[in-house]
Amino acid sequence: MAEYFSDGKKLIDVEYDDIPTIHDSIDGMRVLSTDKRAEDENAMFLLEPNGNISCFVFDEIFIIGRVSGFENLVDAIQAWNNHEI
Repeated sequence: MAEYFSDGKKLIDVEYDDIPTIHDSIDGMRVLSTDKRAEDENAMFLLEPNGNISCFVFDEIFIIGRVSGFENLVDAIQAWNNHEI
């Protein structure tokens, strides 16, 4: 279980080929699930401290999208699959 930190725009002190996986943490939030699109975008679904779900979208180590406040993981994954994120 690795711990990653961001500055809001990218992961800090991370190699370009180092990608967070399930059970890692980003900014203190645990990664519950991941997915990848053909455009090389990686989605990380994270458990927020308040119990909601956030989705971070990465292009390598850069955060290109971030949506928080999903009530459950299913809603977050459906939004990702429907290209709403």
